[in-house]
Amino acid sequence: MVVIGDEILGGYVTDTNSPWVADRLREHGVPLTRVQVVPDDAAAIDEALQLELARGRPRLVMTCGGIGSTPDDITYEAVAASLGRPLVEHPDIVARLEDVLEWSREQGLEVTDSFAWHLKRMARIPDGARLLIREGGWVPAIAVDVDGGCIDGGATVIVLPGVPSELRAIVAQVVEPTFLAGRNRMPSVVELEHAFPESALNPVFAAVLTSYPDVKLGSYPGRPMVVRLSGTSEDVDAASALVRQELERLGRGTTGDRLAAAWSRRRADPTSEPSQQDV
Repeated sequence: MVVIGDEILGGYVTDTNSPWVADRLREHGVPLTRVQVVPDDAAAIDEALQLELARGRPRLVMTCGGIGSTPDDITYEAVAASLGRPLVEHPDIVARLEDVLEWSREQGLEVTDSFAWHLKRMARIPDGARLLIREGGWVPAIAVDVDGGCIDGGATVIVLPGVPSELRAIVAQVVEPTFLAGRNRMPSVVELEHAFPESALNPVFAAVLTSYPDVKLGSYPGRPMVVRLSGTSEDVDAASALVRQELERLGRGTTGDRLAAAWSRRRADPTSEPSQQDV
């Protein structure tokens, strides 16, 4: 995913789109491998796109942001230039924008040629792109296939609006059923909770990754601590059994109770020094 916007990099706006998209992708068993955040700059957008298109195929690249009518909204132009395609006016978007122009006149605005030209920048999309329109919405996304598109082993670039409500509606109504649903086997995910410092589990974590290299393992501090394992059901079942055995071993007797209690105190007050009973 390529997140586009000076406002993101400037700290004025927090990117909520990529975490939401990551969650939806996970629901379809599709890994989100990278998120790049770039400014409203054609060279930066080109660099990000070319980097992603050079990776393994099939590949789906989503961009979000920068498809409005203001001068800093340059995503359509930048994507077209990066893919070596001219810009063309799409008649369906033009028809929608004519309604906007008429509404503007009704409100008393002077709709000059310059006013109309800038608004219709939203209708100038890369040649060969197809519209992805959600029900009830008028801000379309576009999809541009490269080398046959991601469904046929190539790549597809999807240009999405940056407004979260519009992006989420288009992804849910159009992108998911068209590009994501049913394409990948869903991974098995097991989460194990425990009360020990994660460093105590490093030996078993290393054993898991050696024996089951395709399993993704994450350890997340908190109250409780969480170990998350994902992969094929066979590998995850075996890997989680190893971790459970180690947790059971650590929990046996007074040593385990003391370790868990000491770690709980440290989590509650990270600045505290270990007490005599913790040692």
